[in-house]
Amino acid sequence: MTLSQAVALLLACAVVAAGARLLVRFIRAPATERPRALRVVALLLLQGLAAVLLYRTLFPPSVHGPAGLLVVATANADRVPADVVPAGARRVALPEAPALHDAERVPDLATALRHHPGTTRLRIVGAGLTPRDLDAAHDLPVEFIAAPLPAGLVALWPPTSPQAGRAFHVAGRTNDLRDGRVELLDPAGRTTATATAAPDGHFVLSGDAGIAGPATWRVRLRDRAGRVVDDVALPLDVAPGERLRVLVLAGAPNPELKYLRRWASDAGLAMDARIALGGGMAIGNASTTLDAASFARTDLVVLDQRSWQALGTRRAALLQAVRGGLGLLLQLPGATSAGDRATLHALGFDTAVAASKETRLDATPAPGARAEAGAPTLTRGALRIAGMSAVPLLRDADGVPLASWRALGLGRIGVATFDDSYRLVLAGQAQRHHDLWAALSGTLARPRPSTQPMAADDARIDERIVACGLSSAATVVAPGGIRSRLRVDPATGARACAGIWPRVPGWYTLEDGDRAQRFHVRAAADAPGLRAAQLHDATAQVAGALPARESARPGAEVPGTRWPWLLAWLAVAAAGWWLERARVGLPRSAQ
Repeated sequence: MTLSQAVALLLACAVVAAGARLLVRFIRAPATERPRALRVVALLLLQGLAAVLLYRTLFPPSVHGPAGLLVVATANADRVPADVVPAGARRVALPEAPALHDAERVPDLATALRHHPGTTRLRIVGAGLTPRDLDAAHDLPVEFIAAPLPAGLVALWPPTSPQAGRAFHVAGRTNDLRDGRVELLDPAGRTTATATAAPDGHFVLSGDAGIAGPATWRVRLRDRAGRVVDDVALPLDVAPGERLRVLVLAGAPNPELKYLRRWASDAGLAMDARIALGGGMAIGNASTTLDAASFARTDLVVLDQRSWQALGTRRAALLQAVRGGLGLLLQLPGATSAGDRATLHALGFDTAVAASKETRLDATPAPGARAEAGAPTLTRGALRIAGMSAVPLLRDADGVPLASWRALGLGRIGVATFDDSYRLVLAGQAQRHHDLWAALSGTLARPRPSTQPMAADDARIDERIVACGLSSAATVVAPGGIRSRLRVDPATGARACAGIWPRVPGWYTLEDGDRAQRFHVRAAADAPGLRAAQLHDATAQVAGALPARESARPGAEVPGTRWPWLLAWLAVAAAGWWLERARVGLPRSAQ
């Protein structure tokens, strides 16, 4: 006997016993005190109907659900319209899902599939599957009904391996940030760059990596009114890298060279300078010669207008070195002669001539401050780089390029129309002078191979990180100094991978012999927009792997909805309770 049959038998016995008791009392009562027969019949019918409705509440009629469909509720499932769940469909709720009625709570997707072995396809509703559940969904067709992404930062692409003293670029994407701006803040909290997101939300920011070591920058989003919409940490592990080798050729001693030397020293660059004194005499390192071998050992060459014109036949060797990867910066504020312009045109630069003028750099003001307050001033020379012949590298406050570059072979050539950046330092803008030359050198200098991190980016606590290429002696050091030995999974073979499960947020260090790699772990609630976009993209990728086909055959029978039967039972039970206590149908003597 099944449970439903046993319950039906008990209810039937209860109805029979109650009816027999009511009939016996009716028959034994004197004729003057006997209630009307209609009252007794009504009570008998209400008792039987109440028993039937109670049985249907406990065991509602089965309905045919969609064949093999399992609806999986994830985080933010309550932000998806309810009509995406078909009537009678089986529904489970993962731990991240909000409180939902009529949904079975399960610890993970694998457990849900074991509870429902007839599942042939999945419908994921909400933010998406976490890494814990992605593997369990790979073998089934998946349909993804996504919740809308939150307003703020939804994608962030940090530099792979920033190097000390060099510029880096960080890109990202915003969602629902109309007419707002994106700011890059250095570890000291100073705004170093701003950008306006494109119509599709994408943006690019640039900064100077500074000294080697771990540092936490921030990407801040503001709306049209200047209110902070999102503020996300940008952890960077700045590598020492190899020292850039810079050669400066100056036609005469000048203050620009003096402060350029100071910047190179502060940035840790290996700088050599040759200063022409006239009459064929020059001061500088005697071992430095302007030939192909010397250029091959150099990463960036900086020339002013007089030294560029005095190169003569050595210019061909310099340009050949640029084609091999060397970076070249020409400071030509007054290159207005036909010969100079013809040379630049041969290098791919379209030029024009205009009047020199004092101009301000495009300063990055603090929120709410005037854009012109404290903006640095430079002299914009007569030369202009026109059209789309080059990529602007530095603009003034009017949007006119002060420096532009274009590729030549494997290297890059930049043209700057100023030669008085030292005025920034004299005006108390030493940091802006540093940022300016870091951007110029980082863009133009010979590219260096970077060391790829051994651990995954954008890691979060309580989620597995996979590191490969490890030996049996590999260890990981947590922020509190706790050291844990990693166990290489034999199943990974030659890749030699191990799993890391971080428990606290912060900087970790992965050590393996003489190698050490720092990586940052976010808190679970940090950067919710990035998290939502990651879940969305990962689930959408799984959903696109196998097509989710609708089945023409009826699905398995599942219990129907209980609450209509419960409401009906409550109404009938209340009516029976009222009729038993009412005087309707009783003789006057009993009343």
